Parts: sequence; structure tokens; C-alpha cells
Amino acid sequence: MLKKTNAWLWIPSLYFASGLPYHAITSVSDIMYKDMGIDNASIAMYTSFLLIPWTIKPLWSPLVEMIGTRRQWTLYSQILLAICFATVSLFIPMSSFLLPTLAMFMVAAFVSSTHDIALDGYYIIALPEKEQSFFSGIRNTFYRIATVFSSGVLVMLAGILARKSGNNQLAWSITFIITAAIMAILFFYHKKQMPHADSDISRNVKGIGNIFNNFGDIIRSYFQKPGIWQALLFLLLVRFPEAQLGKIGKLFLMDSPEVGGLALDKGDIGFIYGVVGVIGLIIGGIAGGICISRKGLKYWLWPMVVAISLPDIVYVYMSMALPDNLTLIGSCIFIEQLGYGFGFTAYTLYMIYFAQGKYPTAHFAISTAFMSLGMMLPGIISGKIQEWLGYENFFIWVMACTLATFLVSAIIKIDPKFGKK
Repeated sequence: MLKKTNAWLWIPSLYFASGLPYHAITSVSDIMYKDMGIDNASIAMYTSFLLIPWTIKPLWSPLVEMIGTRRQWTLYSQILLAICFATVSLFIPMSSFLLPTLAMFMVAAFVSSTHDIALDGYYIIALPEKEQSFFSGIRNTFYRIATVFSSGVLVMLAGILARKSGNNQLAWSITFIITAAIMAILFFYHKKQMPHADSDISRNVKGIGNIFNNFGDIIRSYFQKPGIWQALLFLLLVRFPEAQLGKIGKLFLMDSPEVGGLALDKGDIGFIYGVVGVIGLIIGGIAGGICISRKGLKYWLWPMVVAISLPDIVYVYMSMALPDNLTLIGSCIFIEQLGYGFGFTAYTLYMIYFAQGKYPTAHFAISTAFMSLGMMLPGIISGKIQEWLGYENFFIWVMACTLATFLVSAIIKIDPKFGKK
């Protein structure tokens, strides 16, 4: 078992390594395709389909559970992701870039989802429950920092390169080469620093038949858990508003005022998400973990549900007022990201809570697959809804969707003691 002090050596950087590829694939790609002339409906649909590997990852999670160690799976996935992003950078300058880049993003998505299975399982088996609740906020924070780094710093970098070169495709190609280099550096760092947990052992299973028998037992035991249907509704619908907002929000910031957007360039978006947003996420994420470790998940569930939902109203305001003041726009994003960082802590810890028992790695993976499905399906249609309603009415629709978040949060049951330090 790892000591708490040692956990600081791998939790922050590993969850950064988890968040960077996920958001480069599903979020930065939105901005890149928008910048290269693809329409909103196509962007939302194509990049939502990139969530498929995270949705079906339980199909191969037993392999991670039973073959090799979680540490090995984590490390090998990181170096493969470096190769995938380097390949994306080679495809971007092509005249017909859309199909080959989407195909390589899909390959990277399968590798990244495998990385998540291994890493989440390692987290669960390496830390006792009292440390899981504390580090839940830390890991969420660094995962979200990776989100901001992807959507902020990398996008800002692409903007600077585009202005200097006058070539958007070259700028994005260089940006993804840098992304590949970061993943390679993380691989070498973790190879040296990531500890070998005593319980992270290879359980090599002899024969394909045994693997599928164990897989069947994993699936059965998951769906036989008490409160399974309430849990599934929670996993699928609690982020129903965010699934739509996440696909359209940045496109709204980029679009012209003639169609209801704010006409910010890539540099502005990078600054808002990479500087202002990260401050809100750090404060919210760390505060969420500390709060739950003191009084438990059940006590803080409703304040966190409110925090993850109501701040979305800032997009309604911005779509109505169309502000051109970066300080005001940044303040709105700060409020929304602060609430998200605080509230998402409860969502993550609930998945850990529900994964307790037999096969925690695979069961956590199944839960995150349903979470991904809950993001993918609304995301696919979000572009069509936005084009139909316009930005202002679309964001009002998103606020109406928070009713689903409140309803599914009311039906789950949580042990009042869970999460207390």
C-alpha cells in the first residue's frame, strides 16, 4: 500500500496524463475543426462519436483487470498516445485532412480509454478509502488542469503560431507535435517515479474461455449491485446539460456576432480557459475534496449538484448581452468553472463508491462508460439543436435540462459515512 506522501508523486501527473489526451481528442479537436471551416453540426456529431471508446471500454476492461499490471497498461498507453498525436500532426496539412485525422483521433481514443481503465483501477487498489476521498479533489483538479491546458494553453499556442505563420494547418500540426512530446515526457517520468503498489499484481488467466467467464461474472455482479437502476440514471443524466454545453460553448465564443457569437480568437479563448478557468477549477476541485473528506459525500451531494448546474446560466447572459469585454467574459467562465470543479468531485467519488466490492477496476470502468454514453448521445445532437434554436435559446434549453440533474440526484442512495476522512 502506498503512503499518502508518495501519492503526491504520481496522482497529479498521472491524472494530467489522463486528461490531456481525452480533451485533446474530444475538445481541442472541436476548436481545430471550427478554425478550419467545418460547421457546428458536423463538429458536434463527429467529435461526439469519438467518445465511443470510452462508452464501450468495459468490453476490454477485464483484460486490464486480469492480464499484466495496471502500472504496465498505464505506461504503455502513454507512449502509444505520443505516437498517435505525432501521426495526427502529419495528417493535418493534407488537403483532405478531415477523415484521416478523425480516424487517428479514434485510435488515440481507444488507447486513452484503456489508459483510464488502468489508472482508475490503480488509484482504487493503491489508496485506502480515507485517502481516496481526500485525493479525489486533487486528482479531479489535475485532470481539469489538463482540460484547461488542452483547451487553453494549446489553443493559445495554436493561435500564436497561426498569426506568425499565417497558416492554420501548420499551426495545428505543430501544436499536436508538442502534445505528442508532452505525452512522451510523461511516459519517461512515470516509468521512473510511479511506484509498484503491493496489490498491483498480474493475474494471468489461462485460456480465452476463462477470460470470458470472468467477464460475464464482472458484468453480472455489476448489474446485481443494490440500487443499480438509480445509479445508471444518475450516471447517464446528471451531466445532461454539460454534455450539450461542452460541445457548443467554445464554438459560441468563436462564432461571429452575426450568428450570435462573441467573435473571440484562439488566443482570447486560450487565455480565458487557460488562466482564468484554471484558477476556478483549482479552487473548486480542492475545496470539493476537502469538504467531502470532512463530512462525507452524502452531506455535500446537494450543494455540489447545485454548483455543477446553476452557474451554466452565465452562457444565457453572454448570449443575450454579447459582451466584448474580456474581463467580463472571463468572470463568467470563472464562475462556471468554479462551480464545475466543486460539483464534479461528488460525481467522481460516487463512481468510486459504487465500484466498491468485487472487481473494483472493471466496475469503475463500466460506470465511466455510462458516464461517457451520457456525454456522447446529447453531444451528437447538440449541434443540430443549436443551429435550430440559435445560441440564446440553446443556452436557455441547457438550463432547462438541469432539471434532469436534480431529479436523478434525488434518487441515489449513499452511505453517510462514505468519504469521511
